[in-house]
Amino acid sequence: MAQRSSLAVPYQVPVLAVCFLAGLATGLELSVNNHAADFSLSTFPAPALSLSCLVQNSSQAEELLWYRGDGQVDLRDGNKVNVSNICVSPVTESDNGVTFSCRLARDKSVQVSVVLDVLFPPHLSGEESLQIEEDKDVTMTCNAKSNPQAQTAWFKNNTTLTLQQDRYQLYQTSEVVQLSIQNLQKSDNGTYTCVVNSSLGEGRKDFHLIVEDKKPVFPTEAVIAASVVVALTILFGLIAQKDKICKVW
Repeated sequence: MAQRSSLAVPYQVPVLAVCFLAGLATGLELSVNNHAADFSLSTFPAPALSLSCLVQNSSQAEELLWYRGDGQVDLRDGNKVNVSNICVSPVTESDNGVTFSCRLARDKSVQVSVVLDVLFPPHLSGEESLQIEEDKDVTMTCNAKSNPQAQTAWFKNNTTLTLQQDRYQLYQTSEVVQLSIQNLQKSDNGTYTCVVNSSLGEGRKDFHLIVEDKKPVFPTEAVIAASVVVALTILFGLIAQKDKICKVW
């Protein structure tokens, strides 16, 4: 009987330990604004936005940490245990795509993250006048930044612009759209309009392009040579005049 008792103890202790650890790992969880998993939060620019982190299924005090991207947020002592709130103030367009994470201090792998989805229309307006010589190049640039991302179109004199592949180049990112015209011709004269359109609004900008006559180009070497000749002629003339004056006296 005594031998049976000594053999049973080593099997009971590991089982109890495993069950206890499993209970800790599966029971405790965090939630941010009632979301227990990572999520995206859509919002417009606003004076303030609150984020609340809550520890759930825990029988003890748990310290919480907040991060903005990779940087830790400073919290007051009374705003760290079991419940923690932060305020993003103000919410601006530059906060779009920023990640805020609430983490458990003793095990940072336990966390919930929220990505801010800041919605705003395109901000594009005004006009610009361009005077460029014939045969030169020109680039017209528009700010196309918006969320959701906008669609862009170009017009010439209020008519949809037909891009000439040999001379026209279009460059676009999520923030900027550019139209380049190479080897300008007189036929390129006109008003070019960049229109940026999203579900939240529209923006446009006019470019008044004037193609000027090509200025004549003088050979630099010939100009320098002519200048030297003129200067020497004047110098010799002055010397000759000086000799005459000396002979008279």
